[in-house]
Amino acid sequence: MALNIPGLVSLSVFFTLTLATGIWASWKSRKDQQNRNPTEMAMVGGRNINVFIGLFTATATWVGGAYINGTAEIVYLPSKGLLWVQAPVGFALSLVIGGFFFVNPMRSKNYVTVMDPLQESYGNMMGTLLFIPPLLGEVFWFAAILASLGATMSVILDIGGSLAITVSACTVILYTLLGGLYSVAYTDVIQMVFITLSLASPWICIPFALVNSATESIYYTATHQSYQDPWIGKVEKQYLGRWLDDFFYLVLGSIPWQTFFQRVLSAASTGQAKLIFYLSGLGCFAMAIPSVLIGAVAASTDWNQTTYGLPSPFERGESAMILPLVLQHLCPAYISITGLGAIAAAAMSSADSALLSTGSMFAHNIYRKILRKKASETEVLWAMRSSMLLFGAGAAGLAFSSSSVYDLWFLSGELVYALLFPQLCCALFAPSTNTYGSAAGFLVGLLLRLLAGEPALGIPPVICYPAACSLVNGTYSQLFPFKTFTVLLTLGTILSVSHLAKALFQRNLLPRSWDVCNVVGGASILIPLQQVEKQEHLPTTALEENHD
Repeated sequence: MALNIPGLVSLSVFFTLTLATGIWASWKSRKDQQNRNPTEMAMVGGRNINVFIGLFTATATWVGGAYINGTAEIVYLPSKGLLWVQAPVGFALSLVIGGFFFVNPMRSKNYVTVMDPLQESYGNMMGTLLFIPPLLGEVFWFAAILASLGATMSVILDIGGSLAITVSACTVILYTLLGGLYSVAYTDVIQMVFITLSLASPWICIPFALVNSATESIYYTATHQSYQDPWIGKVEKQYLGRWLDDFFYLVLGSIPWQTFFQRVLSAASTGQAKLIFYLSGLGCFAMAIPSVLIGAVAASTDWNQTTYGLPSPFERGESAMILPLVLQHLCPAYISITGLGAIAAAAMSSADSALLSTGSMFAHNIYRKILRKKASETEVLWAMRSSMLLFGAGAAGLAFSSSSVYDLWFLSGELVYALLFPQLCCALFAPSTNTYGSAAGFLVGLLLRLLAGEPALGIPPVICYPAACSLVNGTYSQLFPFKTFTVLLTLGTILSVSHLAKALFQRNLLPRSWDVCNVVGGASILIPLQQVEKQEHLPTTALEENHD
C-alpha cells in the first residue's frame, strides 16, 4: 500500500488547527489570569468554565480513541458481541452518579484535585501512597491512547506508527504545557466537532458498507450464523459474574480519577457542574452508536471479497483495528480519511486530559504539600509543567511497546477501583474514618487484587474465588466478581479498623503514646498545615461562590 497523501494532508491540517487552538487558549488564560491564582487557572480553569465548554470537554474526555475503537472491536469479536459492550452505559451511569453524589462535597470545600479529600482525611503519607495507582493509570492510559493512534495511522496512511506517536505526543504535550485546562477545554471543543462531523463519516460510511457486495444484512447476522457467530452476542451463565464485575468496574471505577473531578471543579457553579455531567452521560452513549454499527458490519462481512482478503481480521489478530479496516476496505477513500479524523480527535481529547491530571496531582498534592510547602505559585506552576513533560515523554516511550501497555493500563485502572474508590467514599461520606483504617484498607485492597492474578500479564491467581477459574491462554482467569468483592472488603476494612482503632485509644486499651496518627486528639499529625494550605490556596472565585 502506497503512502496516503490526501489523508496525510488532512491529518496535518487537523493537528495544526488543534495546536493553534491550544496556543490561542493559553493566551486567553493569561489574559483572564489577572486577579486569579495562576495554578488554579492551569489546573481547574479558574473555576470559570461554562456549560457549553464544559459539556464538550467532559464528553470528549470519555469518548476517546479506545472508546470508539474498542466498542467496534467488542461487537465484532465472535466471543463477545453487543451484549458485552458495557462502556457506553457504564460511562453514562458513572457521570450521572458522579454528578448526583460527588459534585456537592467536592465543590463545597473548594478542592483542586481528587487527592485533596484523601490527604485532608488521612494525611500526606497515605496521600502519597494513594497517588501511585492513579499516576500509573494516567501514564499508561496516555501511552495506550498514543499506541492506538499510531496503529490506526499506520493502517490507513501507511506511515510508521512511531512517527505518528511522536507527532501526536509532541502536539498534546505542547499545548497542554502552555495553557493547562484552558487549552485542554478549548481544544476539546475543536476535537469534539471533528469527532461529531467525522462520526457523521461513520454515519455516511455505514450505507456504503451495508450495500457492499461483501456484506450480509446486519439484521440477519444479529441472530443468525453467517461468516461468524451472531454479533448480538450472549452472556453465558458461568460468565455472568465477570459481566457484572466489569459493569460495576466501569460505572464506579470511572469516578475516582482526576480527569473526572477536574470537570467538576472547573465549572462556574455547582448547578452547572451537575448539568454538564448529566448531559455528558447522554453524549457518551450517543457517540457509541456509530461504532456499534461498524462492528456489526464487520461481523457481517465476507472479507475474502474485499481488498483485505483472507484470513479475516479476527484470525490475523487485528480485531482491535476493525473500525479503520472497515473504513479502508468497505468505503471510499475520502470516508476512511474523515474516519481517521474522528479517531485522532478522540485520542487527543483523552490524552491531554490524562497528561494534565498527572501534572496537577503531582504539583498540587506532592510538590506543594510535601516536597516544598512554601513554594510560590510560579514555582508550583513550573513543577506542574516539568512533571507533565516528564510523564508525557515516559508515556510516549511506553507507547512504542504497545504489546503490554494496554494490559498495564487495565491493571492500574483496577487498582484505582479497588483502592481509591472506597477511600474516596469514606473521606467524603464517612468523616469518622481515620488514617489507621485507610492504611489497613489500602493493604487489604492491594493484596486481594494482586493475589487474584492477571491473565493478560501471565500472572496466575494465588486466590481462586468460589465460582472457580477458567483457563485463558494457559493462565487461570477469575469468573467470580472479585474486583467488586475487593472494593467491598476494602470499604469494610476502612470503616471497621477506623472505629476499632479509635475505640482502643479512647478506652485506654492501647497506650496513647502509640497513637502516632493522633486519632483521639482529632486531626492526624501526618497532616501538616492541611487547613492552612487549603485557605492559602483558596481561589477568589471559590470564596465568592461560598459567600453567595
